[in-house]
Amino acid sequence: MRSIRAAAVGAVTMSLALAASACGGGSSGGGSNDSPKELTYWASNQGASVEVDKKVLQPELDKFEKETGIKVKLEVVPWSDLLNRILTATTSGQGPDILNIGNTWSASLQATGALLPWDAKNFDKIGGKDRFVESALGSTGVEGQDPAAVPLYSMAYALYYNKQMFADAGVTKPPATWDELVETGKKISGDGKWALGAEGSNLSNNIHQVFVLGKQHGADFFTADGKPDFTSEGAVAAVKQYVDLMAQDKVIAPGNAEYAQNQSLSDFAKGKTAMVLWQTASATFKTMGMKEDEWGVAPAPVASGTPGAGQATNSMVAGINMAVFKNTDNVDGATKFVKFMTSDAEQKILNEAYGSIPPVKAAQSDPAFNTQATAVLRETLATSAAALPQVPDESQFETAVGTAVKELFADAAAGRAVTAESVKEKLAKAQQQMPTK
Repeated sequence: MRSIRAAAVGAVTMSLALAASACGGGSSGGGSNDSPKELTYWASNQGASVEVDKKVLQPELDKFEKETGIKVKLEVVPWSDLLNRILTATTSGQGPDILNIGNTWSASLQATGALLPWDAKNFDKIGGKDRFVESALGSTGVEGQDPAAVPLYSMAYALYYNKQMFADAGVTKPPATWDELVETGKKISGDGKWALGAEGSNLSNNIHQVFVLGKQHGADFFTADGKPDFTSEGAVAAVKQYVDLMAQDKVIAPGNAEYAQNQSLSDFAKGKTAMVLWQTASATFKTMGMKEDEWGVAPAPVASGTPGAGQATNSMVAGINMAVFKNTDNVDGATKFVKFMTSDAEQKILNEAYGSIPPVKAAQSDPAFNTQATAVLRETLATSAAALPQVPDESQFETAVGTAVKELFADAAAGRAVTAESVKEKLAKAQQQMPTK
């Protein structure tokens, strides 16, 4: 997702069993239209700041009010607070009518029972399910159940690189494989400059990276029936490969072990770091003063060959979904708002503003999403991205394994050995922290 979230550690570990019988938003019960002229909306922080988001969103909300007579009260919630706020709302029954959620949380929040299911009838109210691309729908809840949310913004990881730093090091093209990335990195690193940026203390970013590497090693972190499988050979190899970019290959600066708030993007914009693996970074680079011709974008690396499905996967399906609390007191208005925000016209406006890709087919085909900033992301979503496991325990997985990777980065930064055994030990501890059925 845009401005990758710092995981909300405290609430993620909250027992979702408590929330399963709770509802959020509006009045208690199954939803009503008691307040037909107003809505509350929690938007996720997609831009460079909360203020930037307000400037993007408020004109669109004003447009919606003019069209429908429904006033939308907006609150932009930072990623560091969002999951905590949502889980508190599901247990207290006090939340917004409509909210943005990270698409990786869809199954976990679906398990609370607090969100409106998007069955065929509800999808028909917003123009039909077939308006949305398949990859985005794959991250809206547990397979076989009605989705818990509707896709709003789609994103994918790509490799962004500093053209001048590459030229100065005699590098003529971006690396396509991990071996090439390390080789390129060693040519660049030195004299206070580093090859690759990372966010070692950002739990969600850690998960995204090791999940992709896990796919490349043939591991999914969960079994087919949804049970944690963190210590498989492939999972251990994936985590070790990622941390070894700092520990062994020396292409990530030790200080990146403490990064959790997009500092790696700032380093990239300042010419301190030559590459960064990120989701839809172009808008952020612009706010940081970079010109578009100063950076390039390429598919994220794979082990060998060309990105694709299976072991050639090079991104998770990133993105933001829009959900409605089941007990909203303006269920008709909430549905109208989702229809408005996912309309072809609004999808172009919003995704162009954020540098993301519309999950709506008609909007995605617009030429605005075939630029340098978006073409690679669009192709990745279509051909080589995979959804994180859509299981109820996904948010706990982000916390447990994300923390294990954070601790391993801390070991690497401190010069402590990162071995296959130490990685497996951390992952075994993480698996023990997962809920028992």
